[in-house]
Amino acid sequence: MSGTSDIADGGPKHVAVIMDGNGRWAQARGRPRLFGHHAGAKRVREIVESCPNLGVKYLTIFAFSTENWKRTQVEVAGLMSLFRRYITKEARALCDEGVRVRFIGDRVQLDRKLVSLMDELEGMTAHNDRVHLTIALNYGSRDEVSRATKRLAEEVASGNLDPADVTEETLTKFLDTRVLPDPDLVIRTSGEARISNFLLWQSAYAEYEFIDTLWPDFSSEIFANLVGSYGKRERRFGAVPA
Repeated sequence: MSGTSDIADGGPKHVAVIMDGNGRWAQARGRPRLFGHHAGAKRVREIVESCPNLGVKYLTIFAFSTENWKRTQVEVAGLMSLFRRYITKEARALCDEGVRVRFIGDRVQLDRKLVSLMDELEGMTAHNDRVHLTIALNYGSRDEVSRATKRLAEEVASGNLDPADVTEETLTKFLDTRVLPDPDLVIRTSGEARISNFLLWQSAYAEYEFIDTLWPDFSSEIFANLVGSYGKRERRFGAVPA
């Protein structure tokens, strides 16, 4: 593996992670799926803490998708309770470690207590700049683009935006991620080779890594190896090699 300085120089600045495999990890141990979700939540801190030394400025994690409401009521309720507990427990540590937290996704379906905690954490960490942690909660990329397009259409209808001026950059300004750079590297754990409606617009030129490790077993060492191997890839963005 490359040294830390080499990774920081040529590595990804924005890494997005589809944290998959919590349920299977728990079931393999004869425990309920929520046991795996709790184990997975603990793993997040280790990965966030490793980002500065690897030169990763932005970390985006997929916590709960718009499709996850299809899971059992017990699991969904348990996840919502876990999110509230995680925010309450980790808020001070995240703030002290210089982590700025943002949430993306549609908050309408979320309970008021959870949304209030999300707002508080965003406000508490707004001045931080060491690591930018974005948590996708009730997020789906198609839903995000649909909401963005609706807002863009409202601007056109109100006369504030000329349809002739609409470009890719225009739509980007209406996305949940409008203040973030596009991800350079997207990682999915658990052996599934799907992108599951995650950052579809933003990841048009991202590099992907699909690995077999289940999320609760995903360590900072594995993360560092993936970040290090990214620097060995040739990034052409549609052009031909010089």
